[in-house]
Amino acid sequence: MKEQKGVGRMWNLYKMGGFTPAIASMLGSQNAQQMAFIRNVNKEQRKQSMLDTPLRELEAVVFDLETTGFNPTNGDEIISFGAVLMRGGELFESESFYSLVNPKRKISKAIVELTGITNEMVQDAPDLMQVLHDFMEFVGRRLLIAHAAGHDKQFLNAALWRTSKVNLNHRVLDTMMVAKWLEPNRDGYSLDELLNSCCIPITDRHHALQDSIMTAQLWQNYLTRILERNITTLGDLYAYLSKH
Repeated sequence: MKEQKGVGRMWNLYKMGGFTPAIASMLGSQNAQQMAFIRNVNKEQRKQSMLDTPLRELEAVVFDLETTGFNPTNGDEIISFGAVLMRGGELFESESFYSLVNPKRKISKAIVELTGITNEMVQDAPDLMQVLHDFMEFVGRRLLIAHAAGHDKQFLNAALWRTSKVNLNHRVLDTMMVAKWLEPNRDGYSLDELLNSCCIPITDRHHALQDSIMTAQLWQNYLTRILERNITTLGDLYAYLSKH
């Protein structure tokens, strides 16, 4: 609560033109620099249109978040970020991002059992501002891809607003929506079901980086099928998805 009030005061000072000294005095110069960086990345993203980019050349970051629950407006927090880089259909596992986050609240037994992330593991992890800064630096101006992206986008938006008073401007492509378009008659669209359907080995589920890699492999499969339909740009793909 104290942190949120501090950010609120800082935001008012920012609007009055006291951005750098006010933030520096309230949060320290490192947090001020991190916030400025996040705001700048978001601002630059608004200037970019990638709809004409050929899918074969598109740079994307496939990401996943693990959280303490399902509602960021009711106190739930991010406990880990995972992400991996793709260029077109090529997956670069060596160019990946992973970090635990100190949620500054207790992780329930159910979440510990689901994710394997314990309270002890996050106790000395970096705070949200630091990890969000590092994640956004990794993402840059690339497309974001996630499975069942609503959950991840909701938490990412809440984190960006709370730390930096910005909303996410990056486009987010949801592999679940792509699956529903490609295979409209399936009974289920969970990540496990789709991975099994594509014969992709399932390893270490609910680990943010491993889930990101498996989702990237799923996107590789779907991209091949999308290109076979002569859908060549991101704009074309969005146009088809909007009809379903």
